[in-house]
Amino acid sequence: MRAFILTAMLLIPISLRLSSAQTAEEQSLRKGVNFIQTGTYTAQQNVVLLKLYEGLRVADVSDGLDMVGLPNRGLVHHSIQPSWRDLDSLKHQFRGIALTMRYVPSQRGHLPEPGEDFSRWEGEWYRELSSEAFVSIIEPGTAIVIDDVEAGDIGSIGSNNILKWFEKGAVGVVTDASSRDVDEVAKERVPLYMRHTGRGIRPGRNELESINRPVEIGGVLVCPGDMVVADGDGVVVVPRAVAEKVALYARNILDSDKEGRRRTYERLGIPLDQTVK
Repeated sequence: MRAFILTAMLLIPISLRLSSAQTAEEQSLRKGVNFIQTGTYTAQQNVVLLKLYEGLRVADVSDGLDMVGLPNRGLVHHSIQPSWRDLDSLKHQFRGIALTMRYVPSQRGHLPEPGEDFSRWEGEWYRELSSEAFVSIIEPGTAIVIDDVEAGDIGSIGSNNILKWFEKGAVGVVTDASSRDVDEVAKERVPLYMRHTGRGIRPGRNELESINRPVEIGGVLVCPGDMVVADGDGVVVVPRAVAEKVALYARNILDSDKEGRRRTYERLGIPLDQTVK
């Protein structure tokens, strides 16, 4: 009898035997696994880092990345640019700590059922599928980084919600997709860097996939806690592990540049502005 059972087991296809005895690793993989580990940082740690980056330009930080052995890293694609510029006060510039989120295209029906109240359907979608759950963890110095549906005509960002994020302490927003209400955003003077304008609302178009997980913006990996610097040259992202060292190199570059340009200003009789003081 024992020989018969053994023979019968051997006749069972290997695939069936493996599926009935999945390893713990296989079960975990089927549920989904995050392979890139991310860190968390205290408010005080963030304050210290933000202080190191005060006034630094994208160009300085790019050079600093070169000097720590990371050339061509962190440079967000040049198609992502400021939605508005203020060349007098330079308020379109910002330096902040990345808070990341990812919106993905929806596979659900794109319209409420016939006769269903549109406002109720819209509200449920915002609350349950495409929320802004990240708002509760915005802190002073936060850079909001949104990986969204690049090809979609979706205004995930608008003049209302971006102003509320700013009120909570966000210093700027970067998205690889779009925003709507860009005229009002410019009036509000909230720094916004994006790829293109959008018009549609989120309901029926996208869903919130994750918060504070690694995202990709303009060809660059952004992890929560990374340093984000944005100005007229575009956006650069500095990995947290090297952020302090990059800042020290970048500061020396900026100080040297200011000194040289200040002397030239004086020779030419140009009034000193904030970029050389």
